[in-house]
This record gives sequence, structure tokens and C-alpha cells, in this order.
Amino acid sequence: MSKPKPRQLKKSLFGSYFTTTLSISMILFLFGLMGLLLVNARKLSDYVMENIGVTLVLKDSVREADVLKLQKQLESTNYIKSTKYVDKGLAANELKAELGEDFINFLGYNPLLSSIDVKVYANYANPDSLSRIEKQFLTHPEIQEVYYQRDLVKQLHANVGKISMILLGLSLLMFLIFAALINNMIRMSIYSKRFLINTMQLVGATRSFIRKPFMIKGVLYGIYGAIIACFMFLAIFVSYQKELQPFIDFQNPDSIALLAGGLFVLGIFISGIATFFAVNKFLRLKFDQLFY
Repeated sequence: MSKPKPRQLKKSLFGSYFTTTLSISMILFLFGLMGLLLVNARKLSDYVMENIGVTLVLKDSVREADVLKLQKQLESTNYIKSTKYVDKGLAANELKAELGEDFINFLGYNPLLSSIDVKVYANYANPDSLSRIEKQFLTHPEIQEVYYQRDLVKQLHANVGKISMILLGLSLLMFLIFAALINNMIRMSIYSKRFLINTMQLVGATRSFIRKPFMIKGVLYGIYGAIIACFMFLAIFVSYQKELQPFIDFQNPDSIALLAGGLFVLGIFISGIATFFAVNKFLRLKFDQLFY
């Protein structure tokens, strides 16, 4: 009958297991953040492009009924996502709030014109498409001028591809760093058992017999770490669902399921591989080498 482990030893072992599992879970959580950013990079770029505002400045003589008719015509097109009518009074109030003073009293009249703020879909938020759309806008007799930040559109369009490549390269770099961190955590955990490994070899245990319990424990580290990381993501999704809605499609859970599955696969794979090589290293060491 085996003797119960001393309380201090139990605390030490529990602390070691807990620290290793928690460290792996934090690393997997960072893994997941990078993966989530990479998977949703397209949606993030679409969100940025679709928030480029195009302002249609209306003629002063246009009636409100004609404006509403024009809005319906614009919203029926396949390239416009949304429209917002801003009349002269609302535009004046917004400008007064920005300036901090009443310019209408100073001038004696409201010089601003009514306008329609338009947002186009991401596929059309590029210099060539916006140039063609601008010409179509100007065919409407109610529209006096079309304004949007052309230089900003050119810069965003040119940088979208570069940002995707940078994210991919950064993700690969972070993968190597995080894999190295998990490997070090596993090796430190097994390092404390190096004398036990050597003792088992001395009594005739085979390498596969010695390696098996460590491999099981290494895989469990990965599973428990992935579970904790998933709960951390769940807490973030529940707490900040409204803020994350533009970037993550919660109605289509495929990306979230892919994220959870990826965390489990990475946790098990990296922990298992790291455990295998760490145990093999100590299996090859002689007794006098265990002290270094």
C-alpha cells in the first residue's frame, strides 16, 4: 500500500501543474487573438473601407420630397450600403458644436447646404469605382457636388494588401515565439522529474514505458490550457459582443468554432511534441549530467 504524499509535496506538485497549465492557456489565448485577427482580417478591412464617407452636397433649391425620392433611388443601387440625409439646420448645429461658437449670428445667415452622407460597399470603396460612381451621382439634377477624401481612399486601397501580408508574417512569427514558450514551460516541468526518469531507467524501464505518462500529462496540459483559453474568449465575447459585432459575425459561428478547434489542436500538438523531445533529452543524459 503506497504512502500518502506529504501535504507540502502535494502543494508543490499542484502549484507546478497549475502554473504550467495557466501559462499554456495564456499563450494559447494570445495564439487565438492572432488567429481571430487573421481569420477576420477581411471583415476588418471591409469595415474600414465601408466607413469611408461620401458626401453629396445638394442644391439649395431642392425640396425635401425630392431628397427623399433621391435617397430611395440611391439605396436601390447595388453599390450603396446606407444613406443619411443631413439638412441645413442639422449641419449648422454640428458645425457650431465643432467650432464652439454660433457662426450664424455672426454671419446673419446659414451658408451651409443640405447633403446626403453615403456609404458604399467595400468592393466599390476604391479609387476607380468611386470615380465612376461620382459621375453617376452628378447625373442627378438635385446634386451640386460630390465630396470624399480621395487621398485617404488611395492610401487605404494601397495598404489593404500590405496589411494582410504583414498580419500573415506577424502571425507566423508569433507562432514560433509562442511555440517556443510552451516548449520551455514543458521542459521546465519535466526538468524537475529528471532524477525520476534516470531512476526508472536504472531499474530497467523501457523508454516508451517512461515516456508514456509524461506524454499523457503533456497532452492534458494542452487540453486544459485550451479549455481555459476558450473560457477567456467566451468571457470577452459575452462582455464585448456589441463592440466586436462589426468585426466578428456571431450569427455565423464557423469562425468561432474554427478558433476553438484550432486552440485544442495547437495545445495538444505543441504540448505533445514539446513533451516528447524534452523526455527524450533527459533519457539520453547520464547520471552525472543531470546536475547541470
